[in-house]
Amino acid sequence: MSLITGLIIGAVGGGVAAVVAQKILLKSKSEQILKIAETEGEAIKKDKIIQAKERFLKLKEEHETNVKDRERKLQSNEDRVKQKEKTLSQKIEEAARQEKEFIKKQEVLESKIEIAELKHQELDKVQQKRVLELSKLSGMSQEDAKNMMMEAMKDEARTSAMSHIKEIMEEANMNATKEAKKIVIQAIQRVAQEQTVENAVSIFNIENDDVKGRIIGREGRNIRALEAATGVEIVVDDTPEAIILSCFDPVRREIARLALHQLVSDGRIHPARIEEVVAKTKKQLEEEIAETGKRTCIDLGIHGLHPELTRMVGRMKYRSSYGQNLLQHSREVANMCAIMAAELGLNVKIAKRAGLLHDIGKVPDEEPELPHAILGMKIAEKYGEKPDVLNAIGAHHDEIEMTTMISPIIQICDSISGARPGARREIVESYIKRIKELESLALAYDGVSSAFALQAGRELRVMVESEKVTDLKADELSFAISQQIQTEMTYPGQVKVTVIREKRAVNYAK
Repeated sequence: MSLITGLIIGAVGGGVAAVVAQKILLKSKSEQILKIAETEGEAIKKDKIIQAKERFLKLKEEHETNVKDRERKLQSNEDRVKQKEKTLSQKIEEAARQEKEFIKKQEVLESKIEIAELKHQELDKVQQKRVLELSKLSGMSQEDAKNMMMEAMKDEARTSAMSHIKEIMEEANMNATKEAKKIVIQAIQRVAQEQTVENAVSIFNIENDDVKGRIIGREGRNIRALEAATGVEIVVDDTPEAIILSCFDPVRREIARLALHQLVSDGRIHPARIEEVVAKTKKQLEEEIAETGKRTCIDLGIHGLHPELTRMVGRMKYRSSYGQNLLQHSREVANMCAIMAAELGLNVKIAKRAGLLHDIGKVPDEEPELPHAILGMKIAEKYGEKPDVLNAIGAHHDEIEMTTMISPIIQICDSISGARPGARREIVESYIKRIKELESLALAYDGVSSAFALQAGRELRVMVESEKVTDLKADELSFAISQQIQTEMTYPGQVKVTVIREKRAVNYAK
């Protein structure tokens, strides 16, 4: 028992000793940590003090720099003020000096005026004395002599004025012709574009000939339904992998082409489906026409156009005039009109607007028996266009009188766009016939040896015999031929008639 108690007491004593030793160890470690912390704190404190001093020195340097800059600016401003004061004082002195000189000159001038007035009075007295002496010698009064002198001067001035007027008129005509040619050439060069001749047929390509039978349908009912719905003649012949759509209305031809494409792609082709697809295609094409009209107006910078007029502009895309696409023609005319109006100092916006709308009478939904120019003018008037635009539309084919400066520009640009070679289709037979008629007309005159139609019938060169036709007669012959062509023939643009007279003197040295 005593042994166990001893062991317990020994164990307890060992534990107490271990605890005491651990506490002593912890205390020494804490003292070491405190020393290290104090050391690091002192180092940080010294760093902060150094940083604070550096910051203070930097702020002090910046402050001194700012103070010096301000002092320098103040000194510069002070120098400028002093310089301005010096310059102002110099100007004041100069103004005072000039004022003194002006007063002196004014005094001298006044004295000279007084002397001149005295001399003038003396001259008047001498002149009156001479007039009285001349009146006694000539037997005429002073008033009669004055009237006679004035009449003589009037006649002389009138003769001189007529001569100057003639010279000015000739120079003005020459310059006007030159300037007009320059403006027209510039307009054509800046707007020139390729032309595509519109046809009356469209080719619808198919993948294989088996589709033709489905398009024709049983006993031809499908093709009859399609023709009835679109108003287009559909020609299915032996042409491989192609169907021909024939119609002079490009809108209906386009509807038929788009409807056929949708039917063939879908595969369901029967009369009810055909009518449904054609109706849907018509609606889509109307939306496309409206969008085309809006896009055209935006491209040309034309604003405020009535929606119905915008839709009619879009319909121009599917109309042609003698094979020339009407929308391309109208856009070209609008651009050329704008260029010419700018060169002549006229309203460019009005000119461009009238150029775009000049053929609007060719695309109405209903076509009454009126010339397209008059119809277009009435349509534009209905939708609120200005009088200048209305007159330009109605007068571009001389149906009404031109009352504005824009009207002849529209007429000229319309002729330029439509009359140049390649713009419009012309039947070969009628072309050859017109060429022969031109040459025959010239050959019918006395003294004409030969005649040649050049440049697609736009120029006629007439060779005459010098023994029968004089130079004066050549001028008369050129005028007579041009007048006869103008009254008897129909042609696009204009025909230039050139009469050529050649005198040859031939001798032989033997």
